[in-house]
Amino acid sequence: MQIITSLKNPKVGEAVRLMDRRRREETGLFLIEGVRELSLAIKSGIKLLRLFYCEELFKGDDEREMIKTALKQGAELLPVTLNVFKKMVYREGSFGLLAEAEQFKIELKDISLAAPPLLIVVESAEKPGNLGAILRSADAAGADGVIVCGKGADIYNPNVVRASMGALFTIPVVESTAEEAIGWLKDKGITILAATPDADVNYFDADLSGTCAIVMGSEHEGLSNVLLKAADIKVMIPMKGKADSLNLSTATAVILYEAVRQRREKNALKI
Repeated sequence: MQIITSLKNPKVGEAVRLMDRRRREETGLFLIEGVRELSLAIKSGIKLLRLFYCEELFKGDDEREMIKTALKQGAELLPVTLNVFKKMVYREGSFGLLAEAEQFKIELKDISLAAPPLLIVVESAEKPGNLGAILRSADAAGADGVIVCGKGADIYNPNVVRASMGALFTIPVVESTAEEAIGWLKDKGITILAATPDADVNYFDADLSGTCAIVMGSEHEGLSNVLLKAADIKVMIPMKGKADSLNLSTATAVILYEAVRQRREKNALKI
C-alpha cells in the first residue's frame, strides 16, 4: 500500500475540508480522531469510510487492531506521512488515526428514558469544547441523553468529537429546536429545570431527585425566553468570586451531579 506524502492528494484535501461545517453538511460526513473515540464509534454502529493512519505516532498494538477492525468494516485504509497527518488532525494526541465517518441521526423519540429520567438540554453552546465536555459529564453521570439546540449547535465539530472523548457515541445526542425539545419534554411529563443567574433558588435546594431535564444556556447570552418561560423550576449556582460565571461545562456538571447525589440519597432511604 503506497504511503501518501503530499497534502495535495485529493483524499487528504477532502478530509481537511471536513473541518468546515458547510462541507460536513454538504457531504453528511465528519471526522473522528483517536483510538478510544474510533473504538466507541464502531461499537455504536458508526460507519467508517476512510481511515488515515501514521505508524510513526502509534503507541502500541491498539492502533493496529483498529486498522484491522476498520478494514473488516469495509473502510478504505490510507497510510500517510507524519507531516501530512499533522496537517490533517484537529489537535495532537490522536495517536496516528483519523477517520472519515457517516453522520448519524438520533431523534427525540429514540431516547430511552430511565425511571426517573435525567436529561441535559444545551442551548447555543458558544464553544465546541464545552459541548464535548458536557457529553463526557452526561455519560459519566448516567444521563439518558443530551438535547442540543439553538444557534451554533454542531455535534460533528471536530472539537466536540475530541472533547467528548467518545461520549458522543455512547449516549443519545439529539439536535432539535428549543420548541421541539420543550414539546417532547412536556409530553413525557419531565420537569424542566432552567439554570439562570436571575433565579431565587439555589440548585442544591431544588428537588432534582425526580424527572428532570437540566437546561443550560450560553455563557454570554444565557437561556432564550422560550426556554425560560417553559421552565418549571429556575435555579442558580451561588458564586462568591468576582469572575462573570463558571465555565458552561463546569456549571452543567455541578448541577448534574447534585441530581445524581439526590437520587442516590433518595434510593438509599427507600432501602
